[in-house]
Order: sequence, then structure tokens, then C-alpha cells
Amino acid sequence: MTSRVLGLVRDIVLASVLGAGGAMDAFVVAQKIPNFFRRLFAEGAFSQAFIPVLSEYREKGSHAAVKELVDKVAGCLGSILVLVTLVGVIGAAGVSLVFAPGYLAEPAKFDLLTDLVRITFPYLMLISLTGFAGAILNSYDRFAIPAITPVFLNVFMIAGALLVSDFFPSPAHALAWSIVAAGIFSLLFQLPFLRQIHLLPSPKLDWSHPGVKRILVLMGPALFGVSVSQLNLLLDTIIATKLGDKAASWLFYSDRLVELPLGVFGVAIATVIMPGLSRLSAAQSGEKFSQMLDWAIRFVVLIALPATLALIILAEPILYTLFYHGKMKLADILMSSYSLKAYALGLFAFMLIKVLVPGYFARQDMKAPVRIGIIAIIANIVMKPLVVIPLVILWGLGHVGLAFTTAMAAYVNAYLLYRGLRRQQIYIPASNWPKLWLRYGAANLALVAVLLGFLSVWNLWAEWSVIERVLRLAVVCVVGLAAYLAALVAVGVRLRDFKAHH
Repeated sequence: MTSRVLGLVRDIVLASVLGAGGAMDAFVVAQKIPNFFRRLFAEGAFSQAFIPVLSEYREKGSHAAVKELVDKVAGCLGSILVLVTLVGVIGAAGVSLVFAPGYLAEPAKFDLLTDLVRITFPYLMLISLTGFAGAILNSYDRFAIPAITPVFLNVFMIAGALLVSDFFPSPAHALAWSIVAAGIFSLLFQLPFLRQIHLLPSPKLDWSHPGVKRILVLMGPALFGVSVSQLNLLLDTIIATKLGDKAASWLFYSDRLVELPLGVFGVAIATVIMPGLSRLSAAQSGEKFSQMLDWAIRFVVLIALPATLALIILAEPILYTLFYHGKMKLADILMSSYSLKAYALGLFAFMLIKVLVPGYFARQDMKAPVRIGIIAIIANIVMKPLVVIPLVILWGLGHVGLAFTTAMAAYVNAYLLYRGLRRQQIYIPASNWPKLWLRYGAANLALVAVLLGFLSVWNLWAEWSVIERVLRLAVVCVVGLAAYLAALVAVGVRLRDFKAHH
């Protein structure tokens, strides 16, 4: 939560310092590239392949065997990351061309992007190794340290934008260097905690170690399975560079707001259930495995539905309150609000994917999510021209089409993941789901009524001062949340219903 709230502060600073267009477009794309690879290597595929194998070694082997696995994985992962980083830094112009072909027509923007890619690419290696350290700590149920680590990135970026940007050619350069500094600090921060559990790696290169081989075999398909939504968002960025100035910036601001609930709750639930599901799978406890998945899905429904509705209804007030100052223009807020509503439609599916994928990976089934992921990407690619081209021609809202098709592709992905777990009887929903849907539905209707009531009275967001906007939005959010919680209690939902099954 701290990390995401600080991330929001960072985005407010970015809006103020860079606004939308030009340097912001270049910075958004430059930052996405190492982040995209990081999610492939670190948070996504790697940890999904590494945690089940590590859990098995821990369950069935000695501490020495676990330490040997960690050392060998550190050596192999490290060598891959060094290689990828070198290729990225040396071939920065080529990387920029692949990820932002639309900027070739604007030499100044393209050159700035290439510069920023060259500076930020080493962050990939640093943060992937940080993710490796975090995966070990998570496997030993030490969740707090890996969870607090992303805070440093936001702190360094805010400091970079506000304190040291005068010492660099542009604020974008200062931000790029602050990302690298954050990567170094994040990695060093975790090492003492690995020493505490006697698992500080001494990297050794050994591709023939059985554990390393298993991780590589699992990681190949997982690369694809986890990163489907990443690839879809990346596809949006690449196409956005073709949609003219500012489209990448508008998508960035709306994507960040959808990432807030997704990052706070979706990622948190997925992080916590992955080691638990891996242990239940290793212990062959099918019924408890299904109960843990059911618990996670209940949590997603409880949080994702009201978050989706609130983001759609409050899109303009939220964007005005957070970003309408400094270099941000009124038109930028309106354009971002359209894509925010479109992305928000997919929030429920994005969160479901986060908790359904571990249901496969914990059982070391990597192929099914990949197959499903490929279908979702194809669906996305097929939908893009059908939705984006008419929106560009009719209203110049191509970026909204990109967000909408990404949201719809997430539903294809989530539905197929769910269907697969049900068909194999791995997940058997609890018998009280029809009753739960009615209860959640009633509580969400209460929330919608309250939010629409407020907006019918308070509708001059662009004209109010920042303080007025902040206070009014805070009132709307607090009263909306209170109405939702009160309605849940009124229809019979209790806290004890969410007690995890051990």
C-alpha cells in the first residue's frame, strides 16, 4: 500500500514536471522497456518457476541442498541478466525502434528515448536480482521486506524530479538516473535479510544442476503465461507511439490508476497464495488447494468490483485531483479519463488472472496458462483494428480503443484460466457462491448510488482549487467506502467469512 501510494505521489510529480507529450512520452516508453523485461525475468516467470522448485527442495531436502540451489540459480540468472543488459545498452537505438516505431518521425523525441533507454536498461538486471532475493524471502514467509522494497524506486524518482533535475540535461534524464540508483539500493537492502536465513547467495555457474534445469523448463512457458497482460499493455504502447503526440502519456496516467488497486490487492493476494499453494501441491492436498483458491477469488470479487465501478464513475474527479496542475492541460485530463474508464472495465479480469495463474504454476503446470495466454494475445490483436480504427476516424480516440481491447482480452484470459481449473476439478467453488453474488451485487449498487449522488451535486472539478478537489474527493471516497461496507454488513457478509483456510 505504501509503495502504491508513493507511486501515485511520483505520478503527480511527473504530471507536474513533464505534463503530457514530448519528454513525457519518451520517458513513459523508456521506463516501460526495462519494466517489461523485469516482469518477465523477476516478478513474473522467474518467481513463478523458482518458488515451486524452492518450496519442494525446502519440503523434501536439507538446508544445504536449498543453499546449493540458490547459489546455482544466482549464477545462472545473473549471467543471463548481464548479457541481456549489455545487449540493451549497446543496442539502445534498436530497442527504441522496436518499442516506439512511431517516434522515428520525430528525431528529437527518438534521440531522447534512445538516451533514456541506455541509462535505464541496467535497472533490469538490478531489479531482477532484487526480485530473486524477494522470491527466496517470500518462500520463507518473509513478505514484508520484498513488499517494502518497491517504495525505494518511488522515493528516488520523486527526489530525482524535485531535488536534482537542475544538474541534468533535462528532468527526464534526472528521472532515468534515479531509477538506476533505486535499483542498486533495492538490491543491497535485501542482502542482510537473506544472510539472516543463511541463504545469501554465492553465485556459481552450473547449468546442469537438476534444480536449475527444472526452473529453466518451467520458466520457458511461464515467461509467456505471466506476461500476457504485459505484452498486451506493451502492444498498446507500441501502437500509441503511432497515434500522435500525447497518446502514450494519456495511457500512462490512466494505466497507473488501474494499477493502484491491482498492485495493492491483486499482487498482494497472488504473492501470499503462491508459496501456500506450492506447499499444498507438494503435500498433495487437493481439497485445501481448492479452498485456498476459493478464498483468493472471494477476495478479488470483494475488492475488484467496487474498485472497477469507482474508477469508472470517478474517473474525471480522480484525474483532476491528482494531475491537473503544472504542465497538465484540461484536454489531457479529459483524454486520460476516457482511457481510464476503458482500462477500469478490465480491472476485475486483471485481478482474477493474478490469482488464477498460481493455481496452475503451483502445480508446475506451465503449458496451460501459456496456451490460454496465446489465445488472449491473438484475441487482443484481432480486436485492436476493429475497435481502434473506427475510434480514430470518428472521434480521434484511438488510445481509448487500445485500453478497451486490452481490458476485453483480459476477460478472455481470465475466463479460460477459470474454465481450465474447473474442468480438471482442481478448483471446486464453494456452494454458497449464488448467495455471495447477490450480497456483493446489493453492496455495489449501494456504492454506485452514493457516488452518482455526489457527482450530480459536485460537478465543477476543473474550476476548484487543488485543496478543494482533494477534500471533496476524500469525502466522496470515504462516504462511498462506508456505504459499501455498511451494505455488506446489512446483507450478511462478515469478516470471519474471509478467514483463510490453513
